[in-house]
Formats: sequence, structure tokens, C-alpha cells
Amino acid sequence: MRLAAVVVTHNRLDRLRATLPGLLAEPVGRVVVVDNASDDGTADWLATCADARCRVLRLPGNLGGAGGFEAGMRLLAEEEDPDWTLLLDDDAWPEPGAIAAFLAAVPALPPDTGAVAAAVFLPSGRIAEMNRPGFNPFWYPRRIWATLWRGNRAGFKIADAAYAPSGPPVEIDNASFVGYFVSRSGRAAAGLPEGGLFIYGDDVLYSLRLRRAGQRISFVPAVRFVHDCATMDGAFVYRPLWKIYYHARNGVAIARVAAGSLVFPFALAWYVAIWIRRGRHCRPEERPVYRRLMWAGVRDGLLGRRGRNAAVHRIAAPGGHGTAPPGGHGTAPPGA
Repeated sequence: MRLAAVVVTHNRLDRLRATLPGLLAEPVGRVVVVDNASDDGTADWLATCADARCRVLRLPGNLGGAGGFEAGMRLLAEEEDPDWTLLLDDDAWPEPGAIAAFLAAVPALPPDTGAVAAAVFLPSGRIAEMNRPGFNPFWYPRRIWATLWRGNRAGFKIADAAYAPSGPPVEIDNASFVGYFVSRSGRAAAGLPEGGLFIYGDDVLYSLRLRRAGQRISFVPAVRFVHDCATMDGAFVYRPLWKIYYHARNGVAIARVAAGSLVFPFALAWYVAIWIRRGRHCRPEERPVYRRLMWAGVRDGLLGRRGRNAAVHRIAAPGGHGTAPPGGHGTAPPGA
């Protein structure tokens, strides 16, 4: 079984120094490191890698995690055509033995398995909430009711008990690109991730595409990864603050695909209510900027805009004006 990996990085050499050696210590046949135009010495450090399995793909500009995963998977599909492709961030790594556990689990999975999701933990040992796999509640009336009744994510996320290392695989509908293994059949069915999303939502949308194409996604708790992530605090407030823009913009696309055209307006209203509540956890002086960036994301999501929006980065920076960004960014909506 040929297994390859894609690691995407941008100006986080300190994290990559820890991640890459740990990954290369595992039985992975090829590791593609996608360097999103880093200028912190990453390219020079990668040039010193003596492991023949390591391949560096340096992009001319920062295309974000979504663009990096698309580019890395395309390169592997064209040059290697592996049986499985592992996707992970530059601040995540497999626990010792995780890849062996994956290889041992694959033969027992259904033949139409398009992806496998690992159990992801923080360095402290707690479950990484941002990487908790889940279900599309719009496909299960019971889960919609449970989600609305409880008023939290428990209705459409797997439970803590499913993380027992000796537990059985669980069929899910979505997972994050941290310890996310895509099969050849899954790639053939769903294609490549949507690089124009820049960051956030590319993993959920890709998972939904897999499921709509008739592929299964299995959460295998014996496959365990660590994610040293500091992008959001315990109240789900993104750091830096500009990230809420991409979360909202791409969340519009997720709501549309997950709910379908008829239910989409109600699903989007539900998502927006959640984003508004999260803004209350920001510091008082941050809340106006948070709201403006959030609503700009909703607007651009409805317009189908893609790519990196440089304006929101300036607005969220110290000394930014906090005004809604203009309409010109990245990529025009489809058909424009």
C-alpha cells in the first residue's frame, strides 16, 4: 500500500521543525511539503532535508491551507498516484505508531471508503475540539432536533466515548485536514480540494463532496494525531481576528452544500446566529471589527467570492480602520 503525505506551511518554521521529523519517522513513502511563499527561512531549512522521501513544492504566493492542499494533492496524483494521501497542517503530527495503526485498519474497512479521519488531540492530551469529526445534521432529522434542542455542537459531533483507542471505526460525514487520509477512489470521486477557499471549510466541503459521491468516511480512533494549534481560544474566538471573515465566507458555501437549496436560507440563519454569539466572547474593543468582518464574509460568500482578501487583513491589524472591505478581492464569483 503506497501512502504519501501533504504538509502545508507558511512562515511557521518553528512548528515545521517539530512536525516534519516526526512524520518522516513513520512509514510514509513520500512527503510533499507545500511552502506557501514563506520568508522566515523555511526554504533554506527544507533544502537541508536529506531524506529522499521529502519533496518541496514552493508556491509563488500564499494560497492558504486550501490552495496548498490542492497543489500538493495535484502533484502527488500526477507523479505518484498513491493508494492513500495523508493531509495535515504544519503544526500537527502522528503519534508514534499512528501510521502503522492506519495501515492495519484499512483492510477491514469497506471498499468504498473514500477517507479516514484520525483522532486528534492537543499536546495536553485533551481532545482537539476544532478537529472533532462529525455528521451533517441536515441529512438526519434526529440530529437537527438534538442540535437545536441542546443549542450546541453535541448534536452533530462524535462523542468523547468514540475516542477510545480500542473502539471501532465510526462512519462520519466530515472531518478536518489534520490526520485526514484520502483514498485513490475518494480522490477519483471528489477530485481535489477547492483551493480558492484560502483557509477554513475546505475540509468540510471536500468531505461533503466525498459523501455525495457515494464514498464513506471512517473515523478510526486507533489512529491518533497531535495538533499544537493556537488559532482560537476556548470560546472559539479566532486569532488573529481576520480569520472570522474566511470562516463566515466559506461557511456560506458549507451551508449551501450541507442543507440543499430549499433549506439553505434557514441553515445560513442558524450559522449566522452562532457566529454572532461567538463575537460576544471577543474583547469589547474587538467586537465592532469582528462584526464587520463577519458580515463582510457572509456577503462575499453569497456572492461566491474566493481567494485571499487582503483588505480584511489590513482591517484586523493593529491600527486598522475597522470598516467593511471593498468588493474587489481574490477571485470573481463563478460566471462573473
